[in-house]
Amino acid sequence: MDSVTDPTDSPANPLSVFDAVAGRRSVRAFTATPVPRETVERILDLAARAPSGSNIQPWKVHAVAGAARAALSADLLADHEAGVPEEPEYAYYPENWTEPYLARRRKVGWDLYGALGIAKGDRERMARQHGRNWDLFGAPVGLFFTIDRVMGKGGWLDLGMFMQNVMIVARGFGLETCPQAAFCYRHAIVRRHLALSDAEILACGMALGHADWSAPENGFATEREPAAGFTRFVGF
Repeated sequence: MDSVTDPTDSPANPLSVFDAVAGRRSVRAFTATPVPRETVERILDLAARAPSGSNIQPWKVHAVAGAARAALSADLLADHEAGVPEEPEYAYYPENWTEPYLARRRKVGWDLYGALGIAKGDRERMARQHGRNWDLFGAPVGLFFTIDRVMGKGGWLDLGMFMQNVMIVARGFGLETCPQAAFCYRHAIVRRHLALSDAEILACGMALGHADWSAPENGFATEREPAAGFTRFVGF
């Protein structure tokens, strides 16, 4: 039997796919409970069933834990605290914001700060919260996703589908995640620590671990537009 689909090799009492998707959120506080390499590898094996154009599978993953993770986080946080300017390797967000995207972005920011009790104008606490990105919000594992520069937009779509699989499959193992584009803004440090080749672009980082559900920020859930708001149905 294909090891990817062998039910005897699945976690006990996994979530249904509906619950795994509906309950996914960006977790911003984790416990220090370690995640075994075998579990991380199993998650990635399952996630790799994601589709890709002509099965090119353009994704690469650099998984970091232990002392290597601590050293990476320390260097990232040192630059953040020293005020070293962030230099993104690619444009994640649009140069000119339009609605409804600007309003959504502002709302999620203020809702998160509200959950944490951070008042508008409290720049010190905002900066401190932003700095928690560099420590992966306390997660024991960091996943860093890269893609070769030769890839076109289709390859980036493939990478996104793979990353979504990672986040959903992780929930089947009782783990949570937080995808973090923030790492792209200090990609040079990540590149140095992980010995990334010049041929690779750091597309995204991701925290992986056991959620600390007592943390107030993990009680915060973003809103979603219903299908009727973003879908044009034709011929139904």
